Amino acid sequence: VQLQASGGGLVQPGGSLSLSCATSGFAFDRWAIGWFRQAPGKEREGVSWISRSGSSRYYADFVKGRFTMSRDNARATVYLQMNSLKPEDTAVYYCARAPYNYYYRGPPNGSNFGPWGQGTLVTVSS
Repeated sequence: VQLQASGGGLVQPGGSLSLSCATSGFAFDRWAIGWFRQAPGKEREGVSWISRSGSSRYYADFVKGRFTMSRDNARATVYLQMNSLKPEDTAVYYCARAPYNYYYRGPPNGSNFGPWGQGTLVTVSS
């Protein structure tokens, strides 16, 4: 089972980035997936998660209205479109597989999530 995040980079405040999380080694369409981030010196925090079919998505309050998570089950890939980026969005972003049959009406808390992909660094700075 592998998850690989990509798409990070340097962007100016107000800009956009699109992250991808390519997966392999498991039946992708049977698992929810989460995005998380960890800023330097801070705890990891849940950003969003998406259900197996993509019909349910939940976001942390600090990204609502700016970030959109989606998935392509044919490509076994999830995406995180990030708009109106702020300096406080600077972090390493990770994707992770949710526990089987995961459902929670809120952002992912990371508990029992895994495996974790290698993160991708997003830096928002002028």
